Amino acid sequence: MSNQTIIIKIGSSSLTKQSGEVSVDKLRQVVKHVSFLKRMGHKPVIVSSGAIACGFRLLKLSGRPQSIREKQAAAAVGQGILIQHYRELFQESGLEMAQVLLNRSDFSHRKRYMNALNTLELLLERDFIPVINENDSIAVEEIRWGDNDFLAAQVAGLLQAEWLVLVTSADGVYTRDPALHPEAEAIPYFSAVSEELLSRMDLTHSKFGTGGMRSKLEAASHATGFGTNVYVGKAKPDEAWLQTVLDGEGTGTYIGTKELPPSRKRQWIGYHSQISGYVTIDEGAERALEREHRSLLPCGVLSVDGEFVAGDVVEVVNTNGTVLGRGVVNYSSHLLDQAKGLQTQDIQAKWVGCLQR
Repeated sequence: MSNQTIIIKIGSSSLTKQSGEVSVDKLRQVVKHVSFLKRMGHKPVIVSSGAIACGFRLLKLSGRPQSIREKQAAAAVGQGILIQHYRELFQESGLEMAQVLLNRSDFSHRKRYMNALNTLELLLERDFIPVINENDSIAVEEIRWGDNDFLAAQVAGLLQAEWLVLVTSADGVYTRDPALHPEAEAIPYFSAVSEELLSRMDLTHSKFGTGGMRSKLEAASHATGFGTNVYVGKAKPDEAWLQTVLDGEGTGTYIGTKELPPSRKRQWIGYHSQISGYVTIDEGAERALEREHRSLLPCGVLSVDGEFVAGDVVEVVNTNGTVLGRGVVNYSSHLLDQAKGLQTQDIQAKWVGCLQR
């Protein structure tokens, strides 16, 4: 099946030499695989690590940087090197690429989320191959998004991609770390990432990367929630390797989903939005939400916590403190606190009375 959107996440260890500098040969392999997908009619998107690993040697650092200051400077130096290699190699294949830098706030703010979507969709329409990385050089938080695993999952959701391919140094997921447990067995397929499986995975990472198998499984869990199928495995030399993966013949691990992708509005509310407050509801309202899938009315609200305005996202909790979900609120916290417990007709009379006075 052609014309599928495929997110390919490449970690630092898959792009660099043992010394930490970029390996043009490894990059050439990535470009070869992605170019084949493009010729097959797919819409590939690369989420590429490697900027920090490419830059820290030029800063004359003895090892991978630890402080935010060093990481940001190394990313500033290395990002240009990484992208220049990508551009030259794709042009050798007759293709054009575009650099896109994103960070967490680009997903949590609705307008920036839509801007990112519009940019990526136009690039794909015009046959460019987006190469995405976290905007490390200006990040204000610790630069660690699971070696871009989680970023790749977020991009998969943003583009409602059919596939997320997480390229690793190990060929798939095992019952335990095969380097420490020789008896570990490969897991060719599972439908969902369980807490029990996550508990057996560690967060160890390579010398020049930050992600481990646990971060990849956490990313896979998010991606399948968006309706995206996930493959975790090692890259192969064959030019058609990625197409083989899409055909279900990869030697790594498939994590499948039969879920239909949620609408982008629901996706943004459920996975990306920032919570501005909390609304506690009574049992009747809880039944109406969960069983009858009705909207929440002020009459079912018991209490309001936090300060928010109409259009903000709040979490809804029951009297036991269990989070039932989240949604966009139509009232400010001030108005909802006054309206809680009232029927609609009483609210209308109350506000009319206020306006008349």
